[in-house]
Amino acid sequence: MSINSIFQFLVPKDKKFFPLFEEASSNLIELASNLHEAVNLPLKEREVLFQKIDELEQRGEDITRQTNLELSRNFITPFDREDIHSLVTSIDNVADRLHGASSIMRLYQVDKITKSIRKLTEINLEACQHIEVAVKELRDFKNAHKIKAACAKISKLENKSDNVYNKAVFEIFENETDAKNIIKYKEVLSILESATDKCKSVASVLESISVKHS
Repeated sequence: MSINSIFQFLVPKDKKFFPLFEEASSNLIELASNLHEAVNLPLKEREVLFQKIDELEQRGEDITRQTNLELSRNFITPFDREDIHSLVTSIDNVADRLHGASSIMRLYQVDKITKSIRKLTEINLEACQHIEVAVKELRDFKNAHKIKAACAKISKLENKSDNVYNKAVFEIFENETDAKNIIKYKEVLSILESATDKCKSVASVLESISVKHS
């Protein structure tokens, strides 16, 4: 058993950070779910969900702020302070990208939602679900293989997202003649693809934490 493992064994079970991690990942799923639901509705019916996404993004920022506040208040943490900061920040970055996609669709009044946009929101939702699975395993590292498996699935989804994005952009330039539509659709696709990249960044942090403590 490593010195770090012994230290973790002696430290009382954390009652502050783990609930915040799980709240952040749960909030992320709710945000991704609302976005995926929104792109499957007519334009006029999306506004309620877009407003909900605004609230969820703000809630995510509040969780990140509270986690960083706890870091400043507590000497003993469940794992490295830098890793805690990286984890909540990376989760918040995903929420920020998903919120950005909803904001762009609202601003540009994107009426016709393409199959590629729907597919990217679906991929992001699935990636967020795997993030939650991995985050829940941080309470103890007895099932570190579950964290590794969830992160591997997120990596595959990120590759899938790249393929969907590249094909969609090609089709836009191939078939769309209105320059305004080219700009707004490419921007929506780009930020959704970026959200999946950020999910992979969360996975990298989770894997790093897992390796250090398993």
